[in-house]
Amino acid sequence: MKRTLFTSLFASILVLVVILGITTGQAFGAKKVILKVAASVPTSIAGIGYVDFANAVKAASDGSIIIKIHEPGELVAPFEILDAASTGKIDAGFSSSGYWQAKIPVAAFFCAVPFGPEAPEYLAWLYHGNGMKLYQEMYDKWGYNVKVLPFSILSPESSGWFRTPIKSVEDLKGLRMRFLGLGGLAMEKLGVSVTVLPAGEILPALEKKSIEATEFSTPALDQLFGFYKVLKYNYYPGWHQQATVNELLINRDTWKGMTPSQQALIEMACMANVTNTLAYNEAVQGKVIKDNIEKRGVTTMVWSDEMLDAFKKAWMEVVEENCAKDPFFKKVWEDLSAFRAEYAYWSKLGFLPRPKAR
Repeated sequence: MKRTLFTSLFASILVLVVILGITTGQAFGAKKVILKVAASVPTSIAGIGYVDFANAVKAASDGSIIIKIHEPGELVAPFEILDAASTGKIDAGFSSSGYWQAKIPVAAFFCAVPFGPEAPEYLAWLYHGNGMKLYQEMYDKWGYNVKVLPFSILSPESSGWFRTPIKSVEDLKGLRMRFLGLGGLAMEKLGVSVTVLPAGEILPALEKKSIEATEFSTPALDQLFGFYKVLKYNYYPGWHQQATVNELLINRDTWKGMTPSQQALIEMACMANVTNTLAYNEAVQGKVIKDNIEKRGVTTMVWSDEMLDAFKKAWMEVVEENCAKDPFFKKVWEDLSAFRAEYAYWSKLGFLPRPKAR
């Protein structure tokens, strides 16, 4: 698929390079970098942007930077990317910080946060608040030798796929469900038996009935994995992931070995990819939901206010417990909360529907 937005964004990157007075030959002619990058999701899955990103970086660097993408499991398994990038077994990896929650309890804050923020606010915190400083600090604090960059951001997820309707919290108790990140901790509070599986293992687990339900991603990505073939009740809104950040992890020594120009190009390319993936995801969800309803026999469900209240209560219990036992978790939560409190002055006034006149 041709994506004119992506092309124009990388044209802008080249303009910026020229403005800085750096021609392609000057910046990249003397040094070639080949990055072996492990993917956590197959390159065939739409909306992630792996191949577009690699092609654009090659073109923008005049071949100075070559990104060789390896499918999940080809170099390392998805859940091994962080360790492999840190030790230099791989040069880099496309992944999600939510995968490291078992090792780093606070990691999923940089993937998705229950009940927001949504994508614009999330990016504001990352790029113009303390988000990126804390993101890198986290990996440094836990001893990982990596440079982290946000690589993409996705639209709100659906809230999960179920075999039967969920009418109350009682219906969740004992349910075996794949659930990633901080939202999974909240679901455990409600009695769900949570397991974390990489993308390619979810459908086989559903078919074998080793799990009974799942959340994964946006409707457009979910449909590519065929969850609708097994589960017919799809719930909204995605309270657990109103936006999802994916990351590029680069071995720190590999990163330091690049020229400043090469580093700058990769950073700008990642920012362009963040914009493109958000725009693309916003563009395609509606048709997929329509097809689910009209062609695939999926019943689209909306959580009641009572269920959303139960999810939020469980989430706040998770926050309280983790802040008490993990100072860095508390640090990140308080920083994000302070940013959101100030942002709320804007979000409550700047967008429709406008407040009623008093």
